[in-house]
Amino acid sequence: MKDIKVDPPVDFPFVPAPFVPFKDREVCERLRKIKGRDLEKHANPDFKIKVMLNPHPVVIGDIFARIKNSDTEDKKLTLILGNPEPETYGPVAELINLHKINCRNVHIFAMDEWADQDGNIAPETYKAGFAHSMLKYFVYAIRPELRMPLENVCYPTTKNIKDYSKLITECGEGGADACYSSPGWTGHLAFIDPVEDFLTESIDEYLKQDARIVTLHPLTVAQNSLHGVFGQSGYVADVPPKAATIGPADVVRSRFRMEIHALLTNNTFSSWQRMTSRLILHGPVTPLVPSSILQLLPTQVYVSNEIAAPFECWETVAY
Repeated sequence: MKDIKVDPPVDFPFVPAPFVPFKDREVCERLRKIKGRDLEKHANPDFKIKVMLNPHPVVIGDIFARIKNSDTEDKKLTLILGNPEPETYGPVAELINLHKINCRNVHIFAMDEWADQDGNIAPETYKAGFAHSMLKYFVYAIRPELRMPLENVCYPTTKNIKDYSKLITECGEGGADACYSSPGWTGHLAFIDPVEDFLTESIDEYLKQDARIVTLHPLTVAQNSLHGVFGQSGYVADVPPKAATIGPADVVRSRFRMEIHALLTNNTFSSWQRMTSRLILHGPVTPLVPSSILQLLPTQVYVSNEIAAPFECWETVAY
C-alpha cells in the first residue's frame, strides 16, 4: 500500500545533477500531474495519443498488415524497426507463416546498433546486438520460401553507417514507409541521445541530421544494464559506450510513425518511462528530449494504462 501523497518540498530547492538533460523542475512538476486520459489531449491534431491496455498487439498488427498488403498489392515496403524486439518479431513471423504471406517486397532497416569505444559497430554474432535479435527472432523465424531476400535486410555496420540514411531514403523512395519506436530514459528515439553528437541550437537544424555514431548518455547506459540482454542486474560495464543510430531526418522522412510507451521494470509498477513519456508528449520540443520532435509530425502514440498512471512521493516504498 502506497503512502500519503506529499508534494515536492518547497523548502529544499536544488539544481538537478549536471548529467540530467532536461532540468526545468517547474515544467516537470506540471507534466508529472498529467495522468490517464488527460495525456491524450494535445494541441497538434496530427499528433495522436491513445491511452490503452497493452498496446503491443497494435504494433504487431500494424507491421503484419503492412507486410500482408505488400504481398497482396505486390508493392515495395520499407520499414525502420526497433530492437531488440523478440516479443514483437515472434508473433509477426508466426502470422506471416500461418497466413503464407510472401515477404519478397519487404525491406527492413534496424534503427540502431551497439558500437565500441572506437566506433566499431558490433557484428551480427553479438548476442546482445540488435542485428542479432532482428535476424534470429524475425528474419530466420519466417519460413524460407516466404522470407524476404537477405539483401533486403539492413542494419548499421562500420562499413555502411556513413551512408545509412541514404540507403533508407533511396530504398523507400524518399523515406521509410513506417518507423516504429519506443523511447529510452533520456527520451531518445533509437539512440538519438541528448549528447553533443546531436545537440544543435535550432530545431530545424536538428531535424536535418542523418545517421551516425554517438557516445551514449549515462542514463542510456544505466537503462540498458536493466535489459535482459545484459542480465537485468545493473552491470553497467557490460553495456557498450557508443552506438550507431538513425538520425532525426530519418524519422522526419518516414511516411508513418508509431511510438509505444509501455515499458515497466519486469512487470512491476516501477518504470523510468513514466516521467519520460510525459516529457515527450507534453513538454517542450527540444533536442534535450529527442522523441519530443514527434509532436511536430503526424504520429500515432500508444501509452499503456500503467505508464499513464499517477505517481507521487511515496515515503514507505523502496526500489
